Amino acid sequence: MKKILTTLLLSFVFFPSIVLTKNDLYEKIDLFGDVLENVKKEYVDEIDQAEMIESAINGVLQSLDPYSAYMSPELFKEMQTDTKGEFGGLGIEIGMEAGVVKVISPIDDTPAAKAGIKSGDYIVKIGKEQVQGKSLLEAVKLMRGPVGSSINLTIRRKNIKQPLEFKIIREIIEVRSVSSKSIGINNSLGYIRLKSFNENSDKQFLKSIKDFEKKKEIKGYVLDLRNNPGGLLNQAINITDFFLDDGEIVSTKGRKISETRKFFAKQGDETNGKPIVVLINNGSASASEIFAGALKDHKRAIILGENSYGKGSVQSIIPLRNGGGMRLTISKYYLPSGKSISEVGVTPDILVKEEGENFQINSDQDNQLNYAIKLFSS
Repeated sequence: MKKILTTLLLSFVFFPSIVLTKNDLYEKIDLFGDVLENVKKEYVDEIDQAEMIESAINGVLQSLDPYSAYMSPELFKEMQTDTKGEFGGLGIEIGMEAGVVKVISPIDDTPAAKAGIKSGDYIVKIGKEQVQGKSLLEAVKLMRGPVGSSINLTIRRKNIKQPLEFKIIREIIEVRSVSSKSIGINNSLGYIRLKSFNENSDKQFLKSIKDFEKKKEIKGYVLDLRNNPGGLLNQAINITDFFLDDGEIVSTKGRKISETRKFFAKQGDETNGKPIVVLINNGSASASEIFAGALKDHKRAIILGENSYGKGSVQSIIPLRNGGGMRLTISKYYLPSGKSISEVGVTPDILVKEEGENFQINSDQDNQLNYAIKLFSS
């Protein structure tokens, strides 16, 4: 037990605002031991000390930022599927905000999106379980289950007083990250919807561009990153590079020299300089913000829609000796202008809020997409 406690309390060195002497550190270790011992003796219910220590470890990580967390061996194994393009669940990307689970975005054509879950919703209850006090990954685990089984989510939504309840049927979620079609007058615009940045997104995206470039009538592009929660950094860099001839795409800065890097575009704009409008909203996060922010800074595209989510950090998955793992923020990324989008997001050049109760992305009621199309005809 003493070895475990020592290892656990040494993790306080993660806190940049706490500088402890050796004596101070051992006092904190002893204090934690006292707390654990008193809980064991006096708490009203019998507790599992192993679970309590795991909760303490997770508490240390979650106090750093909303994206760092501990994963048990079982959860760590499940998490390996997240960027592979297929996983089971509801089709929802979530984050933490002030200890509450917040929806970053629902993934298109998944149970969550079809049920009406929206970016910015707060999940307060999963089934009969209160979410307050649970870690992000514990919430993810609660939402996953056998395909075909149902789950009730209780949601708090901005500007709506009463909680909303949704019954959702779990499915195998296949993330088809790219879809495209011709739109606008005389089908003169290439519309590409990018739903996530997973392992094969750049290849799918490039194929769509090349198919459009074979058509003489294509005069410009609408690139739709609304409700795209992000994904792999290298995919964001590769896809952004399709539209730039040179210049910086993004830089990352961390404590280690190896995590402080700059990424630049290679020569060759796959669209030969055609005009571009990029659609973003509150559900556009992480890699989506790198893409939109870089094209905005280089004045390569008009950004239209609503302010993006504001996730400007990079996480690394670190395996642990017990078969579990930890997700730890190792660097922050910065746009070519030098600005960080953490908690700020990318501001659109043209603010267009979604309108109407029946608003649906890429539909006749999509006022943001309709506005983008009009830009090309004005």
